[in-house]
Amino acid sequence: MLTVRFAPSPTGFLHLGSARTALINWLYARHTGGKFLLRIEDTDRVRSDKRFLDEILADLEWMGLDWDEDPVYQSRRFEIYRKEAENILRAGKAYKEGEAIIFKVGKNRVIEVDDVIHGRITFNTDQIKDQVMIKSDGSPAYNFCCVVDDIYLKITHIIRGDDHISNTPKQMLFYEALGLPPPVFGHMPLMMGPDGAKLSKRHGGVSVEEYRKEGILPEAMVNYLMLLGWSPGDDRQIISLEEAVKVFDVKDMKGVQAKFDAQKLRWMNGEYIMAAGTGKLLPLIKGQLVSAGIDISGVDDGYLAKLIDLYRVRIRTLSEFVALTGCFFKDDFTMDEKGKKKYLDKADNKSNIGIFADRIEGLEDFSHENIERICRDIAGETGLKAAEIIHPTRMAISGKTRGAGLFEMMEVMGKEKVIGRMRKAADKGAGA
Repeated sequence: MLTVRFAPSPTGFLHLGSARTALINWLYARHTGGKFLLRIEDTDRVRSDKRFLDEILADLEWMGLDWDEDPVYQSRRFEIYRKEAENILRAGKAYKEGEAIIFKVGKNRVIEVDDVIHGRITFNTDQIKDQVMIKSDGSPAYNFCCVVDDIYLKITHIIRGDDHISNTPKQMLFYEALGLPPPVFGHMPLMMGPDGAKLSKRHGGVSVEEYRKEGILPEAMVNYLMLLGWSPGDDRQIISLEEAVKVFDVKDMKGVQAKFDAQKLRWMNGEYIMAAGTGKLLPLIKGQLVSAGIDISGVDDGYLAKLIDLYRVRIRTLSEFVALTGCFFKDDFTMDEKGKKKYLDKADNKSNIGIFADRIEGLEDFSHENIERICRDIAGETGLKAAEIIHPTRMAISGKTRGAGLFEMMEVMGKEKVIGRMRKAADKGAGA
């Protein structure tokens, strides 16, 4: 049975590159009916932290990635690593240097790796120094304990980033020393920034957690990450995890660097937001509002649902919803100063807002259709353009020069609040 693994180190949050590695391994396992296992590389007892591990596991679950067995923790297997190293030592293939056990690398040998992504890669052992298996402090060296664990887990395929290519010949030597054939290797080109440089903070967030907080949906994240170096073959941009499982093959991965573009991820997220049901978005939007410090304890779900339907086509991340809708939850919303000067500091505009407020106050059905009809009637009667009423009114009720359709905003905001804000702008000027 095909068996792959993902091996996070709990010394920090889940990096986007690591998330992509986990996703590709998961897709390969699920496509073939194989196993996807977790190995926790927590041998660094000083830097490893349970809160990071908890966050990594939560991020994987958020992405929809499950694993088939309980994770294996390297920190709990030190005696196993020492026992295997001592077996190699007794076989005359290693030597001791103090408390350290070091593997002897034979010289002038060629090691060939048939990489499923890059093709054949060759190495010469003249370029590889003797390899530490057990360090002087008793802890295992990375390449050695990885091989011992992969044998224990019966890993058949190792799919990982190009940064591990240099580790592969060293690990193959350990497989040989332990008398077992190596697994199949595949190395994915690393994720780079749009400028071709190594992905870093200056290209945007680099951890899954940062994008979760911003309001990226898990479906958008996995959709975007899986297309970095792989394609379903028909130029599709939007593909679900379930659909990808059916067609994914690691052999279709491209051996060229994949460039991460945060703006394209946000565009894709906007597509998923527009397609998502209001019921799915509602608890997520609530979480964003609470995180932003907005009190929604007295806000009805129906009110929020109307707002979501009004703004879903205008946002690319859920956090943008908070920035656009503050005026619906509090009266002390921020006023755009340029917009205020342009639309609310002029006597004619204030007079028109007042006239509009008087006319809509008589509406029994405060629907956007009725509000718009009155606006158009006033424009027709006074010879004004409708925009000369719409823009000042928008500033009066929201403090913004742009947003959702004004009449729809007014309907959702409610008659009392809308007229109160309009009269304040007409009588005193906004913010007075």
